[in-house]
Amino acid sequence: MLLKLALKNLVGAGLRTWLNVVVLSLAFVLIIAVQGLIQGMNHQAEQAMIATEVGGGHFQHPAYDPYDPLTLTDAHGPLPAPVASLVASGQAAAVLVTQGTIYPEGRLYTILVRGIDPGQKILNLPTAFLAAPTAGDEVPVLIGTRLAKMTGLKTGDAFTLQWRDARGTFDALDATVAEVFSTTVQTVDVGQIWVPLDRLRDMTGLPGQATYAVVANGTPAPAPGSAAPWIFRSREDFLSDLRALVKMKTVGSSIVYVIFLALAMLAIFDTQVLSIFRRRREMGTLMALGFTRGRVIALFTVEGLLYGVLGAVVAAIYGLPLLSWFARTGWAMPAGVDSYGFAIGQRLFPAFSAGLVAGTTLLVLIVTTIVSFLPTRRIARLKPTDALRGRVS
Repeated sequence: MLLKLALKNLVGAGLRTWLNVVVLSLAFVLIIAVQGLIQGMNHQAEQAMIATEVGGGHFQHPAYDPYDPLTLTDAHGPLPAPVASLVASGQAAAVLVTQGTIYPEGRLYTILVRGIDPGQKILNLPTAFLAAPTAGDEVPVLIGTRLAKMTGLKTGDAFTLQWRDARGTFDALDATVAEVFSTTVQTVDVGQIWVPLDRLRDMTGLPGQATYAVVANGTPAPAPGSAAPWIFRSREDFLSDLRALVKMKTVGSSIVYVIFLALAMLAIFDTQVLSIFRRRREMGTLMALGFTRGRVIALFTVEGLLYGVLGAVVAAIYGLPLLSWFARTGWAMPAGVDSYGFAIGQRLFPAFSAGLVAGTTLLVLIVTTIVSFLPTRRIARLKPTDALRGRVS
C-alpha cells in the first residue's frame, strides 16, 4: 500500500518529480563515466608496463638500484642457476645495464645502455631489429621516439657511442640506429638505448653477466631466496606506485561528482520539505484513518527512495548507449601531450565493470533515502487535529 501510494504521489507531482529524476540520472551517469575513465586509464597503464617493462617480475642484482645510476658500476654479475635456467628455456630475458654517452652530430647526451637478447619474446619491444647486420664493427641500436625527438636521430643514422668497461677504461664505437620504436612506457625510452646483449658483454668485458632478468608474464612466482643473493621484485612491487597515483587521482576527481550529487540531494531535500508543508491535511487524514506516525514517515521516505530508482531507470535509458559509445571511441588526449607521465596512449578507453555500476547505484539510493528521511522527522511531532486544520506543530 505504501509503495502504491508513494508512486501515485510522485506521478501527481508532475514536472517537479521529473526534474529531480533527471538531475539524479545525470549524477548516475557522471559518477560512472568518471570512475570508468580512471579505471580504464589504470588498466591501460598497467597492461602497457607489464608488456613492455615489468613482465612477470624481475630478478635483480642486489647492488642494482634503478633510481641511482651510481650503482651501475657494481650492479652486474653471473646469473644464479635458477635464473639462468629460466633464461635458457625462454621464460626470462637477461638485461645488462651500463652508463654511456652518445654523440649525434657532435652533441653530447648521457644515456643508459641496455643489452638484451634480440630473439627474446618476453618484452613487447622490437628487439629483432638488433639482429640486423651492420657495416664493420658498428653496433646496432634500438631507440624510442622520445630519445629520437630529443637527439634528432632516425632509422639508419650513425653516431658515436662511448662507454666504460669493467676495468674502468673508456672505449668508443660507431653505432647505427636499427629502428625507432614507439611506446607509451617512458621508462624504456627516455635517456636510453638498447643493444644486443652479447655485443654489450663483449664491449664491457662482462661475459655471461647481467644486471637483471625479466620473467615471462604468467610464470609461477619463485620461492623466497631461491636465487640468492639476487632479489626478486614482483609485478605488484612495480605497479604499486602507479596504483597509489591512480588512487590519489580517484580521490581528487571524486570531488567533482560529490558536488554534483550534493546538488541533486539538495533538490530532493527541498522537494521533501515542500511536500511536508503542502500536504499537511493529507498527513492528518492518513493519521485519522489509522496511519501511525511511523507509517507516514515511511511513506515520505519511500517516495524519496523512488526518486533514486526512477533516476537509475532514466540513467539506464540514455546512459547505456552513451557510455557504450564512450567505451568504444575513448577520449582523445590533447595533441602534443606525452601521456602526463602515465603509460597511456593518445586515446583513453574507460573500463566499466558490474561492480562499478552496482556500487554507484547502491550509493545513490542510500544517500537519496537518507536525504528523504531527514525532513520527515518533523512528522513525529505532528498532531492529527493540527494537521487536519492545515497546521504543523
